Amino acid sequence: MRAIETSALTKRYGETTAVDSLDLTVPEGTVYGFLGPNGSGKTTTMRMLTGLTTPTSGTATVTGVSVTNRKALRPHIGYLPEEPPLYEQATAYEQLEYIAGLRDIPQQEVQNRIDSLLDRVGLSPDDAATRIADYSKGMRQKVAYVQAVLHSPDIAFLDEPTSGLDPRAARTIREHIRELTDEGTTVFLTTHILPVVEEIADTVGILYEGRLVAEDTPEQLTRRAETGDARTLEDAFLEVTSTDPAAGASVEAEDD
Repeated sequence: MRAIETSALTKRYGETTAVDSLDLTVPEGTVYGFLGPNGSGKTTTMRMLTGLTTPTSGTATVTGVSVTNRKALRPHIGYLPEEPPLYEQATAYEQLEYIAGLRDIPQQEVQNRIDSLLDRVGLSPDDAATRIADYSKGMRQKVAYVQAVLHSPDIAFLDEPTSGLDPRAARTIREHIRELTDEGTTVFLTTHILPVVEEIADTVGILYEGRLVAEDTPEQLTRRAETGDARTLEDAFLEVTSTDPAAGASVEAEDD
């Protein structure tokens, strides 16, 4: 079944086209890595898919629900934005208990879910009882991640989920993302750390100037860039987001 499906999804701001006729199909229970240079339209796409921004034209559904129906969409999704909303005067426990109430998580499950996830991302009970204002960037990111997945969403939209984390904590988040998909959650993530995508993504889509210029498995995208030397997903990314029009045209031709 399709977790995400878009058809000619477009967003314009005045004369500027941020996302241009985007066609996506993301199966359930997979990790979709959404890549692109700064300003390519990744965040705008994610905001449309989470119902925070209304498309200018085209259609999109998430778990079969139109993205224009924010009320119906909300229970199915979790969202970790690049700058997550955290109340600095609250402790992590207080923040997450508040979110649990908004998400209608049964009261008898709240404490176990919070404790389990905080432990999974490496925040101790003492950490969780400390005000968020006193947290490091990495600790804030951990709380924001837990906040996004606390209600076991059908689809988790994660914008730079390992931002600010040390290598050990980043690995923990990567492992947990894979655990989520094993349990049936679909993960749609953006990141500038390409090895993260190589490790956990089932499919990678590359956005450039608002258009999807390549989409395939990490292995196939890497193979597409091979020229006899050892190549990486980074090489493929740089190739398909080249400012050379001929490079973009060749990639689009391969996708047709």
